[in-house]
Amino acid sequence: MRHSEECNVPDSPIVSISLTTERWKLIQDINTGVNASIHEASDQDVYSVPERWEYPTSGAGDCEDFALEKRKQLINAGLPRQALLMTVVTDENGFGHAILTVRTSNGDFELDNRTDRVLAWEATGYGFVKQQAQDNPNHWVRLGGPTAPLMTATAQK
Repeated sequence: MRHSEECNVPDSPIVSISLTTERWKLIQDINTGVNASIHEASDQDVYSVPERWEYPTSGAGDCEDFALEKRKQLINAGLPRQALLMTVVTDENGFGHAILTVRTSNGDFELDNRTDRVLAWEATGYGFVKQQAQDNPNHWVRLGGPTAPLMTATAQK
């Protein structure tokens, strides 16, 4: 309800970003810029609630807040929403974590607040649990489970 304009979108065709040198630089610059501009803090510390997906307007946020901000900046830079997918993973310690998947002509790449390096999905070491559907941001695609082995982020719904 806080950002209803982002939910009230029509179904869209599935697309990937044609990965040019300029777009790769843009993706890397936004990843490092957002990582540097936001202080990592829990939702409890920032909003006094256990969990809240929000843009980090206060300059602080947790993993999904970083990913949302990166997604917003990439959309504002002209990249298609359907190729910028919020993704839930399990990290190397088995904890839930949110990242942004960028679907490109050269494969899927992950933007993560834990590193300034933009990595191919298989290089993250994460287990992929679920991700936004490309054709509708209100739908999610199950990729695996919290304890599932590393799975591709390109599963079809």
